[in-house]
Amino acid sequence: MPDTTTSDITIRAIAAADTYELRHQVLWPGEPVAYIKLGNDEAGLHFGAFRNGKLVSVISLFIDGSVARFRKFATRPDCQGQGIGSQLLRHVINEARRHGARRLWCDARAVNEAFYRAFKLEPEGNRLYRGTEPYILMARDL
Repeated sequence: MPDTTTSDITIRAIAAADTYELRHQVLWPGEPVAYIKLGNDEAGLHFGAFRNGKLVSVISLFIDGSVARFRKFATRPDCQGQGIGSQLLRHVINEARRHGARRLWCDARAVNEAFYRAFKLEPEGNRLYRGTEPYILMARDL
């Protein structure tokens, strides 16, 4: 798989363990690091967006037949709102297609619903909670 480079951002495959620091820092800083690790991390495809050689955004993709799910999408707070996460998500959508997925979904934090709608993901079902954090399943056909 080739790297994707746009302006000063390079996107490439990384190891699961390379996602842990950002996952922890951005998603669940109040929990132990073990909380952000997934039991099936080794089965996933993990991608990082690098700015000037520094990892600033991560996402993990899990493909099961024709269905793909992305998880643990995290962008460094000082890099949010700059289009880096959007570049990374576009890359993952293309990777899911490349691996034969015909549907893509995620459990999105409800606060980020508008962001995911911009990528044609739509809410499905009711909100769920992880602790006090509301989530909603969002999905789209590829």
